Amino acid sequence: MLKFPKGIASAALFASSALVSSQALAEEKLGLGREALPEEIAAWDVAVRPDGTGLPEGSGSAADGEILFSDNCAACHGEFAEGVDNWPSLAGGEGTLADEDPVKTVGSYWPYLSTAWDYIHRSMPYGNAQSLSDDDVYAIVAYILYSNFLVDDDFVLSNENFLEVEMPNADGFIVDDRAETEYPQWRAEPCMSACKDSVEITMRATVLDVTPNEEGTEALEKEAVIVPADAVKEEADVVVAEAAALDPELVADGEKVFRQCKACHMVGEGAKNRVGPALNGIVGGEIATVEGFRYSSALEGLDGVWSEDALAAYLADPRGYAKGTKMSFAGLRKPEDIKAVTEYLKSFDG
Repeated sequence: MLKFPKGIASAALFASSALVSSQALAEEKLGLGREALPEEIAAWDVAVRPDGTGLPEGSGSAADGEILFSDNCAACHGEFAEGVDNWPSLAGGEGTLADEDPVKTVGSYWPYLSTAWDYIHRSMPYGNAQSLSDDDVYAIVAYILYSNFLVDDDFVLSNENFLEVEMPNADGFIVDDRAETEYPQWRAEPCMSACKDSVEITMRATVLDVTPNEEGTEALEKEAVIVPADAVKEEADVVVAEAAALDPELVADGEKVFRQCKACHMVGEGAKNRVGPALNGIVGGEIATVEGFRYSSALEGLDGVWSEDALAAYLADPRGYAKGTKMSFAGLRKPEDIKAVTEYLKSFDG
Protein backbone atom coordinates (compact mmCIF):
# COMPACT_ATOMS: atom_id res chain seq x y z
CA MET A 1 0.00 0.00 0.00
CA LEU A 2 1.27 3.46 -0.91
CA LYS A 3 1.95 5.55 2.24
CA PHE A 4 2.19 9.35 2.49
CA PRO A 5 3.89 11.40 5.18
CA LYS A 6 1.37 12.56 7.79
CA GLY A 7 1.09 16.14 6.44
CA ILE A 8 0.68 15.05 2.85
CA ALA A 9 -1.87 12.41 3.82
CA SER A 10 -3.98 15.05 5.57
CA ALA A 11 -3.81 17.32 2.52
CA ALA A 12 -4.77 14.48 0.20
CA LEU A 13 -7.71 13.55 2.43
CA PHE A 14 -8.87 17.18 2.46
CA ALA A 15 -8.63 17.44 -1.31
CA SER A 16 -10.55 14.21 -1.74
CA SER A 17 -13.27 15.39 0.63
CA ALA A 18 -13.50 18.73 -1.17
CA LEU A 19 -13.85 16.95 -4.53
CA VAL A 20 -16.67 14.76 -3.24
CA SER A 21 -18.40 17.82 -1.79
CA SER A 22 -18.09 19.80 -5.05
CA GLN A 23 -19.47 16.86 -7.03
CA ALA A 24 -22.44 16.58 -4.72
CA LEU A 25 -23.00 20.33 -5.00
CA ALA A 26 -22.84 20.13 -8.81
CA GLU A 27 -25.40 17.33 -8.83
CA GLU A 28 -27.76 19.53 -6.86
CA LYS A 29 -27.33 22.39 -9.34
CA LEU A 30 -27.50 20.50 -12.62
CA GLY A 31 -30.49 22.61 -13.50
CA LEU A 32 -28.26 24.88 -15.61
CA GLY A 33 -29.94 25.44 -18.96
CA ARG A 34 -33.07 23.60 -20.10
CA GLU A 35 -34.22 21.07 -22.64
CA ALA A 36 -34.32 22.36 -26.21
CA LEU A 37 -37.77 23.21 -27.47
CA PRO A 38 -39.12 21.40 -30.57
CA GLU A 39 -38.99 24.59 -32.64
CA GLU A 40 -35.36 25.15 -31.61
CA ILE A 41 -34.43 21.63 -32.68
CA ALA A 42 -36.28 22.15 -35.95
CA ALA A 43 -34.27 25.32 -36.64
CA TRP A 44 -31.03 23.30 -36.59
CA ASP A 45 -32.44 20.17 -38.19
CA VAL A 46 -32.15 21.37 -41.80
CA ALA A 47 -30.91 18.14 -43.38
CA VAL A 48 -32.69 16.92 -46.51
CA ARG A 49 -32.45 13.24 -47.46
CA PRO A 50 -32.42 11.64 -50.93
CA ASP A 51 -35.92 10.25 -50.29
CA GLY A 52 -37.26 13.77 -49.70
CA THR A 53 -37.29 13.58 -45.92
CA GLY A 54 -36.78 17.07 -44.51
CA LEU A 55 -37.99 18.97 -47.56
CA PRO A 56 -40.17 21.92 -46.53
CA GLU A 57 -43.28 22.90 -48.41
CA GLY A 58 -42.63 25.40 -51.17
CA SER A 59 -41.93 25.90 -54.85
CA GLY A 60 -39.90 28.01 -57.25
CA SER A 61 -39.61 28.41 -61.02
CA ALA A 62 -36.52 28.32 -63.19
CA ALA A 63 -37.43 31.81 -64.44
CA ASP A 64 -37.44 33.25 -60.92
CA GLY A 65 -34.34 31.24 -60.14
CA GLU A 66 -32.42 32.96 -62.95
CA ILE A 67 -32.88 36.33 -61.26
CA LEU A 68 -32.08 34.97 -57.81
CA PHE A 69 -29.03 33.12 -59.14
CA SER A 70 -27.76 36.28 -60.82
CA ASP A 71 -28.15 38.27 -57.60
CA ASN A 72 -26.80 35.71 -55.14
CA CYS A 73 -24.64 33.16 -56.96
CA ALA A 74 -23.32 34.50 -60.26
CA ALA A 75 -20.41 36.41 -58.74
CA CYS A 76 -18.73 33.07 -58.01
CA HIS A 77 -20.49 30.56 -60.24
CA GLY A 78 -21.12 32.67 -63.36
CA GLU A 79 -24.39 33.93 -64.79
CA PHE A 80 -25.07 30.53 -66.32
CA ALA A 81 -23.55 28.34 -63.61
CA GLU A 82 -20.40 27.94 -65.70
CA GLY A 83 -18.05 28.84 -62.83
CA VAL A 84 -15.77 31.86 -62.43
CA ASP A 85 -12.02 31.55 -61.90
CA ASN A 86 -11.48 28.81 -59.29
CA TRP A 87 -15.09 28.76 -58.15
CA PRO A 88 -16.77 25.54 -59.30
CA SER A 89 -19.06 25.23 -62.29
CA LEU A 90 -22.52 23.90 -61.51
CA ALA A 91 -23.57 23.15 -65.09
CA GLY A 92 -22.08 21.22 -67.98
CA GLY A 93 -19.66 18.33 -67.91
CA GLU A 94 -21.99 15.83 -69.57
CA GLY A 95 -20.11 12.72 -70.63
CA THR A 96 -16.80 13.78 -69.04
CA LEU A 97 -16.71 11.52 -65.99
CA ALA A 98 -14.63 8.95 -67.86
CA ASP A 99 -12.12 11.60 -69.00
CA GLU A 100 -8.76 12.20 -67.35
CA ASP A 101 -10.02 15.58 -66.15
CA PRO A 102 -13.78 15.17 -65.56
CA VAL A 103 -16.04 18.17 -65.05
CA LYS A 104 -18.09 17.39 -61.96
CA THR A 105 -21.25 19.47 -61.79
CA VAL A 106 -24.79 19.10 -60.48
CA GLY A 107 -25.83 17.81 -63.88
CA SER A 108 -22.93 15.50 -64.65
CA TYR A 109 -21.91 14.11 -61.25
CA TRP A 110 -24.29 14.64 -58.34
CA PRO A 111 -26.57 11.60 -57.90
CA TYR A 112 -29.23 13.20 -55.69
CA LEU A 113 -31.05 16.49 -56.18
CA SER A 114 -31.46 16.64 -52.40
CA THR A 115 -27.70 17.27 -52.13
CA ALA A 116 -28.03 20.48 -54.14
CA TRP A 117 -31.11 21.66 -52.24
CA ASP A 118 -29.61 20.86 -48.83
CA TYR A 119 -26.26 22.50 -49.51
CA ILE A 120 -27.72 25.69 -50.99
CA HIS A 121 -30.24 25.97 -48.16
CA ARG A 122 -27.66 25.23 -45.48
CA SER A 123 -24.55 27.07 -46.67
CA MET A 124 -25.29 29.53 -49.47
CA PRO A 125 -24.89 32.27 -50.51
CA TYR A 126 -21.27 32.42 -49.45
CA GLY A 127 -20.88 34.69 -46.46
CA ASN A 128 -24.64 34.99 -45.91
CA ALA A 129 -25.74 31.41 -45.33
CA GLN A 130 -29.41 30.58 -44.71
CA SER A 131 -30.58 34.01 -45.84
CA LEU A 132 -32.62 32.48 -48.69
CA SER A 133 -36.23 31.51 -48.20
CA ASP A 134 -37.38 27.96 -48.98
CA ASP A 135 -39.08 29.18 -52.16
CA ASP A 136 -35.86 30.96 -53.20
CA VAL A 137 -33.91 27.71 -52.81
CA TYR A 138 -36.46 25.80 -54.89
CA ALA A 139 -36.19 28.45 -57.62
CA ILE A 140 -32.37 28.46 -57.65
CA VAL A 141 -32.23 24.66 -57.81
CA ALA A 142 -34.77 24.76 -60.66
CA TYR A 143 -32.52 27.21 -62.53
CA ILE A 144 -29.47 25.01 -62.00
CA LEU A 145 -31.44 22.07 -63.44
CA TYR A 146 -32.40 24.25 -66.42
CA SER A 147 -28.76 25.28 -66.91
CA ASN A 148 -27.92 21.57 -67.18
CA PHE A 149 -30.67 20.99 -69.80
CA LEU A 150 -32.50 18.71 -67.37
CA VAL A 151 -35.75 20.71 -67.35
CA ASP A 152 -37.48 23.26 -69.58
CA ASP A 153 -37.46 27.00 -68.99
CA ASP A 154 -41.04 26.95 -67.65
CA PHE A 155 -40.28 24.28 -65.03
CA VAL A 156 -41.44 24.82 -61.45
CA LEU A 157 -39.76 22.75 -58.72
CA SER A 158 -41.65 21.97 -55.52
CA ASN A 159 -41.65 19.52 -52.65
CA GLU A 160 -44.41 17.64 -54.51
CA ASN A 161 -42.49 16.93 -57.74
CA PHE A 162 -38.98 16.95 -56.25
CA LEU A 163 -38.48 13.18 -56.46
CA GLU A 164 -39.68 13.10 -60.08
CA VAL A 165 -36.51 14.83 -61.29
CA GLU A 166 -34.09 12.23 -62.69
CA MET A 167 -30.41 12.99 -62.12
CA PRO A 168 -28.12 11.68 -64.92
CA ASN A 169 -25.61 10.13 -62.52
CA ALA A 170 -28.12 8.62 -60.08
CA ASP A 171 -26.73 5.13 -60.75
CA GLY A 172 -23.10 6.20 -60.86
CA PHE A 173 -22.28 5.49 -57.22
CA ILE A 174 -21.75 2.24 -55.34
CA VAL A 175 -21.76 1.33 -51.66
CA ASP A 176 -18.37 1.88 -50.02
CA ASP A 177 -17.45 -1.66 -48.98
CA ARG A 178 -13.70 -1.12 -48.65
CA ALA A 179 -13.78 -1.98 -44.95
CA GLU A 180 -14.85 -5.50 -45.88
CA THR A 181 -13.14 -5.98 -49.25
CA GLU A 182 -9.87 -4.03 -49.08
CA TYR A 183 -8.83 -3.18 -45.55
CA PRO A 184 -8.01 -6.80 -44.63
CA GLN A 185 -5.43 -6.89 -47.45
CA TRP A 186 -3.41 -4.09 -45.87
CA ARG A 187 -3.73 -5.26 -42.29
CA ALA A 188 -2.29 -8.72 -42.82
CA GLU A 189 1.29 -9.64 -41.98
CA PRO A 190 3.61 -8.33 -44.71
CA CYS A 191 5.30 -10.82 -46.99
CA MET A 192 9.03 -10.82 -46.30
CA SER A 193 10.11 -13.69 -48.53
CA ALA A 194 10.65 -14.39 -52.25
CA CYS A 195 11.41 -10.72 -52.90
CA LYS A 196 12.74 -9.55 -56.27
CA ASP A 197 16.50 -9.29 -56.65
CA SER A 198 16.20 -6.11 -58.69
CA VAL A 199 13.63 -3.57 -59.84
CA GLU A 200 13.19 -2.83 -63.54
CA ILE A 201 11.85 0.50 -64.83
CA THR A 202 9.22 -0.29 -67.45
CA MET A 203 7.78 3.15 -68.18
CA ARG A 204 8.95 6.76 -67.97
CA ALA A 205 7.00 9.96 -67.47
CA THR A 206 8.04 11.27 -70.88
CA VAL A 207 6.43 8.27 -72.57
CA LEU A 208 3.21 8.99 -70.68
CA ASP A 209 3.34 12.57 -72.04
CA VAL A 210 3.57 14.00 -68.53
CA THR A 211 6.85 15.82 -69.11
CA PRO A 212 7.49 15.70 -72.87
CA ASN A 213 11.10 16.24 -73.88
CA GLU A 214 12.37 18.15 -76.87
CA GLU A 215 12.56 15.01 -79.00
CA GLY A 216 8.91 14.29 -78.30
CA THR A 217 7.98 17.85 -79.20
CA GLU A 218 9.83 17.62 -82.49
CA ALA A 219 8.04 14.40 -83.29
CA LEU A 220 4.68 16.03 -82.66
CA GLU A 221 5.62 18.96 -84.87
CA LYS A 222 6.53 16.58 -87.70
CA GLU A 223 3.13 14.91 -87.40
CA ALA A 224 1.24 18.22 -87.33
CA VAL A 225 -0.87 19.13 -90.35
CA ILE A 226 0.47 22.30 -91.94
CA VAL A 227 -2.09 24.55 -93.59
CA PRO A 228 -0.69 26.86 -96.28
CA ALA A 229 -0.68 30.49 -95.19
CA ASP A 230 -2.36 31.52 -98.45
CA ALA A 231 -5.30 29.20 -97.72
CA VAL A 232 -5.76 30.65 -94.24
CA LYS A 233 -5.54 34.21 -95.56
CA GLU A 234 -8.02 33.46 -98.32
CA GLU A 235 -10.53 32.05 -95.82
CA ALA A 236 -10.02 35.01 -93.50
CA ASP A 237 -10.58 37.47 -96.35
CA VAL A 238 -13.90 35.81 -97.15
CA VAL A 239 -15.01 36.08 -93.54
CA VAL A 240 -13.96 39.72 -93.30
CA ALA A 241 -15.94 40.48 -96.44
CA GLU A 242 -18.98 38.81 -94.90
CA ALA A 243 -18.59 40.99 -91.81
CA ALA A 244 -18.44 44.25 -93.76
CA ALA A 245 -22.15 45.04 -93.54
CA LEU A 246 -23.64 44.77 -90.05
CA ASP A 247 -27.29 44.65 -89.06
CA PRO A 248 -27.65 47.22 -86.23
CA GLU A 249 -30.80 45.59 -84.86
CA LEU A 250 -29.16 42.18 -84.81
CA VAL A 251 -26.07 43.66 -83.15
CA ALA A 252 -28.28 45.08 -80.39
CA ASP A 253 -29.89 41.67 -79.87
CA GLY A 254 -26.47 40.08 -79.80
CA GLU A 255 -25.29 42.46 -77.10
CA LYS A 256 -28.08 41.14 -74.86
CA VAL A 257 -27.16 37.53 -75.62
CA PHE A 258 -23.51 38.27 -74.89
CA ARG A 259 -24.44 38.91 -71.25
CA GLN A 260 -24.24 35.14 -70.95
CA CYS A 261 -20.59 35.31 -71.97
CA LYS A 262 -19.39 38.36 -70.01
CA ALA A 263 -18.44 36.34 -66.94
CA CYS A 264 -15.56 34.85 -68.93
CA HIS A 265 -15.00 37.02 -72.03
CA MET A 266 -14.41 40.71 -72.74
CA VAL A 267 -14.89 42.67 -75.97
CA GLY A 268 -14.37 46.27 -76.99
CA GLU A 269 -11.75 48.83 -76.10
CA GLY A 270 -9.38 47.66 -73.37
CA ALA A 271 -10.64 44.07 -73.53
CA LYS A 272 -8.37 41.63 -71.71
CA ASN A 273 -8.14 37.89 -71.34
CA ARG A 274 -10.07 36.58 -68.36
CA VAL A 275 -11.25 33.01 -67.76
CA GLY A 276 -11.68 32.97 -71.53
CA PRO A 277 -9.82 34.99 -74.18
CA ALA A 278 -10.76 38.49 -75.27
CA LEU A 279 -12.99 38.20 -78.35
CA ASN A 280 -12.10 41.28 -80.39
CA GLY A 281 -11.62 40.17 -84.00
CA ILE A 282 -12.77 36.64 -83.27
CA VAL A 283 -14.99 36.42 -86.36
CA GLY A 284 -12.61 35.75 -89.21
CA GLY A 285 -9.63 35.36 -86.89
CA GLU A 286 -7.48 32.26 -86.75
CA ILE A 287 -8.56 29.71 -84.17
CA ALA A 288 -6.73 29.74 -80.80
CA THR A 289 -4.40 32.66 -81.56
CA VAL A 290 -5.34 35.36 -79.03
CA GLU A 291 -2.04 36.59 -77.64
CA GLY A 292 -1.33 35.76 -74.02
CA PHE A 293 -4.16 33.26 -73.56
CA ARG A 294 -3.42 29.65 -72.74
CA TYR A 295 -5.77 27.48 -74.77
CA SER A 296 -6.73 23.89 -74.17
CA SER A 297 -5.10 21.31 -76.42
CA ALA A 298 -8.55 20.71 -77.91
CA LEU A 299 -8.65 24.19 -79.46
CA GLU A 300 -4.95 24.35 -80.24
CA GLY A 301 -5.46 21.23 -82.33
CA LEU A 302 -7.99 22.96 -84.61
CA ASP A 303 -6.89 24.63 -87.83
CA GLY A 304 -8.50 27.38 -89.87
CA VAL A 305 -10.42 30.47 -88.86
CA TRP A 306 -13.60 31.26 -86.98
CA SER A 307 -15.95 31.58 -89.91
CA GLU A 308 -19.61 32.22 -89.06
CA ASP A 309 -20.43 28.56 -89.67
CA ALA A 310 -17.57 27.34 -87.48
CA LEU A 311 -18.44 29.80 -84.73
CA ALA A 312 -22.11 28.82 -84.87
CA ALA A 313 -21.25 25.14 -84.50
CA TYR A 314 -18.97 25.87 -81.57
CA LEU A 315 -21.43 28.13 -79.77
CA ALA A 316 -24.20 25.55 -80.13
CA ASP A 317 -22.15 22.73 -78.59
CA PRO A 318 -18.65 23.76 -77.41
CA ARG A 319 -17.70 20.38 -75.96
CA GLY A 320 -19.09 18.50 -78.94
CA TYR A 321 -17.21 20.71 -81.41
CA ALA A 322 -13.91 20.58 -79.51
CA LYS A 323 -13.89 17.68 -77.07
CA GLY A 324 -11.78 18.60 -74.08
CA THR A 325 -12.25 22.36 -74.37
CA LYS A 326 -11.92 24.30 -71.11
CA MET A 327 -15.08 26.26 -71.94
CA SER A 328 -17.66 24.98 -69.45
CA PHE A 329 -20.64 26.84 -70.97
CA ALA A 330 -23.09 24.26 -72.33
CA GLY A 331 -23.92 26.28 -75.44
CA LEU A 332 -26.65 28.54 -76.83
CA ARG A 333 -29.96 26.78 -77.36
CA LYS A 334 -31.54 29.06 -79.98
CA PRO A 335 -30.13 29.54 -83.52
CA GLU A 336 -31.34 33.14 -83.48
CA ASP A 337 -29.25 33.82 -80.36
CA ILE A 338 -26.17 32.37 -82.06
CA LYS A 339 -26.77 34.53 -85.14
CA ALA A 340 -27.27 37.63 -83.01
CA VAL A 341 -24.18 37.18 -80.83
CA THR A 342 -22.11 36.44 -83.95
CA GLU A 343 -23.28 39.71 -85.48
CA TYR A 344 -22.40 41.50 -82.24
CA LEU A 345 -18.90 39.98 -82.20
CA LYS A 346 -18.42 41.00 -85.84
CA SER A 347 -18.73 44.61 -84.70
CA PHE A 348 -15.42 44.28 -82.84
CA ASP A 349 -12.82 43.91 -85.55
CA GLY A 350 -9.87 43.84 -83.15
